[in-house]
Amino acid sequence: MKKKISVILSLILAASTLSACGNANTKAAEKNTEEGNGLKIVATIFPEYDWVMNILGEQAKNAEVTLLLDSGVDLHSFQPTAEDVIKISTCDVFLYVGGESDAWVEDALEEAVNDKMVVINLMDELGDAVKEEQIVEGMQGEEEEDEEDEEEPENDEHVWLSLKNADKLCGVIAEVLEQEDPVNAKIYKNNAAEYRKKLKALDQEYAAAVSEGAVDTILFGDRFPFRYMTDDYGLNYYAAFVGCSAETEASFETITFLAQKVDELGLSAVLTIENSDQKIAQTIVENTKSKDAKILQMDSMQSTTAKDINDGMNYLYAMENNLGVLKEALG
Repeated sequence: MKKKISVILSLILAASTLSACGNANTKAAEKNTEEGNGLKIVATIFPEYDWVMNILGEQAKNAEVTLLLDSGVDLHSFQPTAEDVIKISTCDVFLYVGGESDAWVEDALEEAVNDKMVVINLMDELGDAVKEEQIVEGMQGEEEEDEEDEEEPENDEHVWLSLKNADKLCGVIAEVLEQEDPVNAKIYKNNAAEYRKKLKALDQEYAAAVSEGAVDTILFGDRFPFRYMTDDYGLNYYAAFVGCSAETEASFETITFLAQKVDELGLSAVLTIENSDQKIAQTIVENTKSKDAKILQMDSMQSTTAKDINDGMNYLYAMENNLGVLKEALG
């Protein structure tokens, strides 16, 4: 895939250097800070995009902000088109997560035309706050691991599902925009301050909900991308698969273990992420004693589409909805 991207991009960029377009892109990038507008920003995932839009505020109309994953394809299966790579290669600011699913980014950045591009790698910015993927008791694959062939655990990519991480990353984004567009730096600084207040307020609501909950454990009959969230508030969890798993079928042992945990802990809900067919969750519920646990859905924002955004979806809205689901699951 890397070779394909590189070859396609090289051909297109070679052609562009023979036209006025290549020069126009370079000149536009150089004029951004002088004119205070026209910033070209590319974000890989929805939370990054929404944070940028909130910090830009009214200045978003003067910027070109692109969300790459806007068609419902999630981070783990995304492969960029040649057009995507060109957008990255000519932008002023590029934001990406920085995990294993972004292995294609390095090749794309090697082809960058704008040598003044600022790259924001979320996981690099978070440093020691980044966590390794964790296999908890009962999770699929725990017994199947061959110790001789066991690979180093991957870092958990789902850093945006922590409001504390979001707060820090919005600070980083604001600083970059202030540097790239000093004419509007005060606007970005103020917008970021107001937005971060909302993030902190919602963070406090999550903490209160967990402290008031009847139980301190959630259970997912699905992939589990919410480790950063649970760690933020001291919640325990059980799940069928790790957050980046490609598995769709759970073993008898996994189903039995999770069903027993629902009974043992008196859990009133089994959770899934968006777009789940809920079959695993339903099978877990059917194997509990009471068979009356609800199936609830939390949004990991991995499949947000352009249509969702046009319909009003935003990061805070998704996290507020997740809080409502969490309250119900905790009783």
